[in-house]
Amino acid sequence: MKPNFTLRLRVFNLNCWGIPYLSKHRADRVKRLGDFLNMESFDLALLEEVWSEQDFQYLRQKLLPTYPAAHYFRSGIIGSGLCVFSKHPIQEFTQHVFTLNGYPYMIHHCDWFCGKAVGLLVLHLSGLVLNAYVTHLHAEYNRQKDIYLAHRVAQAWELAQFIHHTSKKADVVLLCGDLNLHPKDLGCRLLKEWTGLHDAYLETRDFKGSEEGCTMVPKNCYVKQQELGPFPLGIRIDYVLYKAVSGLYISCKTLKTTTGHDPYSGPPFSDHEALMATLCVRHSPPQHNPSPTHGPAESSPLTSVLREAWAEVDQGMAQARWWATVAGYAIGLGLLLLALLCALAAGGWIREAALLLWTPNVGLVLGAGAFHLFHMQEAKSLCKTRTELQHVLGRAREAQDLGPESQPALLLGQQEGDRAEEQ
Repeated sequence: MKPNFTLRLRVFNLNCWGIPYLSKHRADRVKRLGDFLNMESFDLALLEEVWSEQDFQYLRQKLLPTYPAAHYFRSGIIGSGLCVFSKHPIQEFTQHVFTLNGYPYMIHHCDWFCGKAVGLLVLHLSGLVLNAYVTHLHAEYNRQKDIYLAHRVAQAWELAQFIHHTSKKADVVLLCGDLNLHPKDLGCRLLKEWTGLHDAYLETRDFKGSEEGCTMVPKNCYVKQQELGPFPLGIRIDYVLYKAVSGLYISCKTLKTTTGHDPYSGPPFSDHEALMATLCVRHSPPQHNPSPTHGPAESSPLTSVLREAWAEVDQGMAQARWWATVAGYAIGLGLLLLALLCALAAGGWIREAALLLWTPNVGLVLGAGAFHLFHMQEAKSLCKTRTELQHVLGRAREAQDLGPESQPALLLGQQEGDRAEEQ
């Protein structure tokens, strides 16, 4: 690699709000998005909520001259909604579907049916290996009474672990997507502390776009004010995050967002704002890196966020076990009633009434059984996450006690061994 080597990478990210039959003006928005992407010719376009595979195929054909490589990540019943378009050949791709993703009986929220996931692309650019990740975490429907908080924290941890374990050979790591997390939320802090990823909005010196980098703003005609809750200026839940290995320096030269309409003042592409970042990768980083780096001083923030995550996951696990226990009692009650109805029917007493009550009781037992099994699975998944967090927290404390010289080696060894030890 030449000493004056520089790689310039232009990235586009958007949650497209492409729900068939429900999202307003979906076909027109997809068409205009395709025109815009062709015009701008980004290196990478990473999209979320492309729920219709027909929309992906339309974009693929439309963008083929500019973005010859593309991939659609399939998962769940509805799909992950994740897809990518690249000017450069895709060397490898894979995905990880999150273990927890809401509740199947919360049909009106639909997250469980979507198979939320993280997708990975591996690109080779100018002799460098780039791992590009695109993801979409569980939505936050009620910030005051957030029943999905433990699930989102678990997803953030799975995401961080997936990035760590798949990026060992990468020179540059890029993560884009709708995290459904505010910058100071627990899941966001956990992800950034554990992976060392830098936030483009916080790092760039040239930002143009919505106030405070918000990616859902009241100016957008598709956004309802009640969706913003106590944040009248908007919320920032979509991100461009990145890092580079030692010996390389990565910076965000420019970052732009749309501001309630498309970049040419037309109707918005989505209810979310698009992110457009220009990243620069250079050899031989300068002495004073403006981006924060992991080191001894960060042991305390890491320990603190791990402790918070452990407590939240532990609370979620206790709640899951409680619901599983309630469902178990319902199963027992249903079986008892079924036995009583069988006895009444066999004895000839109120036979007609017993037969009428038979079907609802069978439904009660089956429904309670499914409810019990789901929450047992939820409790086991949260227990797995809690065990991993507890192990990592112990290693971080051990590194902190042994002093700065031992911290990097201990934390690195822990990260490589946490999954093996948990198994």
